[in-house]
This record gives sequence, structure tokens and C-alpha cells, in this order.
Amino acid sequence: MLSVGSRAPEFTLADQDEREVSLTSLLNAGPLILYFYPADFTPICTRQACLVRDLHEDIRRTGLTVAGISPQSPATHREFRARYGLTFPLLSDPDKAVIRMYDVNGFLGFGVRRVTYLIDQGRIIRDAVVADLRLREHEAFIRTALAVGDGR
Repeated sequence: MLSVGSRAPEFTLADQDEREVSLTSLLNAGPLILYFYPADFTPICTRQACLVRDLHEDIRRTGLTVAGISPQSPATHREFRARYGLTFPLLSDPDKAVIRMYDVNGFLGFGVRRVTYLIDQGRIIRDAVVADLRLREHEAFIRTALAVGDGR
């Protein structure tokens, strides 16, 4: 996991609609909650996505943005978003290049760690949490970011 206070690496990935999305473009709308997750349609990942969905209006209203990254294809992300009514972008990292850049590759290179970062508009990581199986920690992290307001 990258350290709080370090600079978030720039990236460009395809979203669920196969449009290229960069870190810079996400940050243009405000500080970013960027979360990494192992796979669409798995029980914990589905609960996490629905948690973010349920908080999305508060996230947006507070001036924050949110996006998720996993190794699945844009087509799988499209289906996942449609099935669960997700309204935030899901980015596809099939070769795990960004997953490695953000140091969230799973143990021995398998899978993806469940990590959430709060990144300010200057690309500085303001806070982070890693909790592979404990969604309450990710929910508490997002609620704390909401309480701070714009994430600064």
C-alpha cells in the first residue's frame, strides 16, 4: 500500500464503457476516493460496491468523487454496474499495472488487496485503509472522509 503523504501515480484505464479515464480526469471533479477490489460479483466485493453506491450521493454532495479498480474487463464491469445500480465508474486493469503501481497486488502476486485511498486534487494521498475482509473499516474510512468535507 502506498504511504499517506506520497504522490499518487498517474494512470489511464478503460472504464465500463471502454472510455479512457485518467487519475487527472477523476481529480478534475474533486478529491477522490479510489478503491481497489478483487473481483466483480464476488460476495464481499458486491457488498462493498453496494455500500459505495448507497453512500454515493453523500460522496458527491460533499465534493468528493469515487471510482473502483479491479482486473475485470469493461464488459464485466458494465454488467456488474447494471445489476447493482452502480452510478460511479469502475476501471479495468486486466494486466494489473495500476494495481502494482498502487502496491495493492495480492499476496505472492495473486489477487488484489482491498484498499481504499483518499487522494487530493494535488495527487497527494491523504489517507488510506487496507482491510481485505472487513468492510466496516472501508465504510468507516469513507464516512470519515465525508465528515472532513472535501477531503483536505
